[in-house]
Amino acid sequence: MPAGPPAGVPDRSGPGPVPAGPWGPVPTPAGDLRLVPVVPERDIDLLAGWMNDPAVAAFWELAGPASVTLAHLRAQLAAGHSTPCLGVLGSTAMSYFEIYRADLDPLARHYPARGHDTGVHVLIGGSGDRGRGVGSVLLRAVADLVLDTRPRCTRVLAEPDVRNTPSVSAFLTAGFRFSAEVALPGKRAALMIRERALREVL
Repeated sequence: MPAGPPAGVPDRSGPGPVPAGPWGPVPTPAGDLRLVPVVPERDIDLLAGWMNDPAVAAFWELAGPASVTLAHLRAQLAAGHSTPCLGVLGSTAMSYFEIYRADLDPLARHYPARGHDTGVHVLIGGSGDRGRGVGSVLLRAVADLVLDTRPRCTRVLAEPDVRNTPSVSAFLTAGFRFSAEVALPGKRAALMIRERALREVL
């Protein structure tokens, strides 16, 4: 288990969850993955299209005109502890991640938070990339990126809706464990945790 960032990778344990520039690329079984921080004006059409997919809208609840998604992105950026990113696989933007300091988020009121806990929200954009294991591959890669570049983070968290069984299953396959069912505003969530100490065995 790495004790800190790999050689040549700066320690990114500051207040923000990810650096300003792209993260990666890192190799995965599905191809090389980069996380590219969202620029709302550049990325809004792509993201609003994904948010209006019924399978996505059922859980993200951001369907409607592009202004709905734009307001969500601006709120994420204004929060100061969350970074919305496009997941670029090879040369294709095909997923969306929000990587956030869970210990600085309202989520911390609903579970026993630890300093530098980092949370992940994920959306797989195209229906062709869902249901074939790509999500689990990306989740494991993103969790490893967080742990490798943020040495003070001991846990990566997620809180998918308990009704979203494909998402919960993807997190389990990616090495997260189910910790608890928690009541959050607007949903009952499965609190999923990937521990740094167990990353080599899960």
